[in-house]
Amino acid sequence: MKRSKDQSNKPVETIDTLIGSGSVLQGDLEFTGGLRVDGHIKGHVSAQDTSKGTLVLSESGVVEGDINVPHVVVNGTVRGNIVSSGHVELQASAKVTGDIHYKAVEMELGAVLNGSLVSDNAAPVYDVISGGATEKKEA
Repeated sequence: MKRSKDQSNKPVETIDTLIGSGSVLQGDLEFTGGLRVDGHIKGHVSAQDTSKGTLVLSESGVVEGDINVPHVVVNGTVRGNIVSSGHVELQASAKVTGDIHYKAVEMELGAVLNGSLVSDNAAPVYDVISGGATEKKEA
C-alpha cells in the first residue's frame, strides 16, 4: 500500500486512545494517533507525531491545560491555549478560554472563544513541562 506525500498532513481517522466519561487524568499526556476525550484532563496534551495526531474533545470532555496537536476537534471545554499545525474545528458546544494558534480554523455557530485567534503558518513549538508550557526557541 503506497502513501502519497500529500497524505502526511491529513488527520488520523481512527481513535487509538479514549479517556472515558467520568475519568479524570491528572498530569501531562503525550499520545500517538487519535485521542478522544469524554472525561477530564488536568494537564497539557500533545501529540508525538507533529503532523498526524488528532484530538477529539466531546461535549462532556474538559482539558485544563495547553493543547499542542496538529488536528483538533473541540465540542467540550478547554481552559488553555491550543496550538495546531493543521486544522482546528470548534463545534457548536465548544467553550475555549485561551488563545488558538492555527493554520486553518473552522468555527460553528454557538462556539465560544475567550481569547485570540492567531493565524500561524509556522505554528510555534511548545515544550510541555510541569507547571506550564514554555515556547521552545529554535536555534
